[in-house]
Amino acid sequence: MEKLQNYIGGKLIPPHSGEYFNNYEPAKGAVYSLIPDSDENDIDAAVIAAKKAFPEWSVMPKQKRSNLLLKLADFILKNADQIAKEESIDNGKPLKLAKQVDIPRAESNIRFFATAILHFESESHSMENTAINYTLREPIGIVGAISPWNLPLYLFTWKIAPALAAGNCVVAKPSEITPFTAYTLSKLCIEAGIPEGVLNIVHGHGKKVGEAISKHPEIKVISFTGGTETGARIASIAAPMFKKLSLELGGKNANIIFDDCDFDEMIKVTIRSSFANQGQICLCGSRILIQRGLYKKFKEEFVKQTRKLTVGNPLLESTKIGAVVSEAHMNKILSYIDIAKSEGGKIIVGGNRVYLNGENMEGWFVEPTIIEGLDNTCRTNQEEIFGPVVTLQPFDTEEEAIAIANGTQYGLSSTVWTNDVKRTHNIAQKLHAGIVWINCWLVRDLRTPFGGTKNSGVGREGGFEALRFFTEAKNVCIQL
Repeated sequence: MEKLQNYIGGKLIPPHSGEYFNNYEPAKGAVYSLIPDSDENDIDAAVIAAKKAFPEWSVMPKQKRSNLLLKLADFILKNADQIAKEESIDNGKPLKLAKQVDIPRAESNIRFFATAILHFESESHSMENTAINYTLREPIGIVGAISPWNLPLYLFTWKIAPALAAGNCVVAKPSEITPFTAYTLSKLCIEAGIPEGVLNIVHGHGKKVGEAISKHPEIKVISFTGGTETGARIASIAAPMFKKLSLELGGKNANIIFDDCDFDEMIKVTIRSSFANQGQICLCGSRILIQRGLYKKFKEEFVKQTRKLTVGNPLLESTKIGAVVSEAHMNKILSYIDIAKSEGGKIIVGGNRVYLNGENMEGWFVEPTIIEGLDNTCRTNQEEIFGPVVTLQPFDTEEEAIAIANGTQYGLSSTVWTNDVKRTHNIAQKLHAGIVWINCWLVRDLRTPFGGTKNSGVGREGGFEALRFFTEAKNVCIQL
């Protein structure tokens, strides 16, 4: 059974404690590797390595940094099939999804920021004949990056790539639930010749490693993606230390469907936006709002298409719904289905754990589930479930749809289906969300800002927003 290793100072090393804990394969419910049980000692070692590397890395010509990151992206591309399989086994997601989305996006993240840094411009402001100001953007130092389990390598690289491109050194913690592809990335960094200490990857539990990153006085920046409760904990530690924070947190996204939509395209995409990655994407539309005149037709077709989704072994081509990430998360999802029933909800599709045969008989599978009959104030429609569970709610007017969509503590994303141009612009302005998709879902341009409002987060990632976050602005004023 393979023991994963930390990546500190350019080397793969065991945890300071010498202790490990189990890593489970969700589709089998069985242990298949061991994860370092790291602690503050490992974070201290990583910070020392990062401090040693920072002086040279921070002043390295941008083109040279870019070339090194591009080489790392090339290694991901070269090993894409194997990494996708590792991601599927470690996370439970369909192999096909990992091949088509997760690993290509991880490669793209690194490639994008490796080239974006070459075009990151400085600003200047002329004060007529008095003075001229220009802005220097300089790397901050050591960055702490803490990433989630739902899109493991995809979101891990989304953080480390801009931080490294901007000239920072990174101490990163992948999720302890899905650490394997970050471990593989460590090996690829060595092959690609990333200088020792520039990127350090420390595995372990959030309460040990995540806390140590948040508390360490030498780590000046924290970028976190995960649950709102954990984000609040990190902020409570880091904010009094005046650390720079980017928090991408939970969502309870509304999918708003008007009766003038392109019905066939809407159904196809709504199936995907509801159940992709077992509903374990922060951008999934878990609250589906349908204009009343279309409700019956939508319900019939949506139910029909949902029943076609094959729950099965993630490594099989035919599988549409894989395993959820852990037994604890499976039980959480099932508990919310019970809550929905107690609140008066009607389960019209799914609602149960799935038991497969053979090697997957102990796997953590949940049926794609559709619930109706609940109002917008109930727990099922207010709290993030993060699984293959959606609710249906009818509405009559545009104003009612906006009120329902905005009626939660979250504000990450929304999807709107309509062919009315005037309505499109009006509703996009009034929705409390960091991103609004019109007649599409998960169409991502890496140049655009990404993040949420309200309890869905603080700050923005993506494009030059990320490069600004990972640098300090210094104004230089020269008297003429």
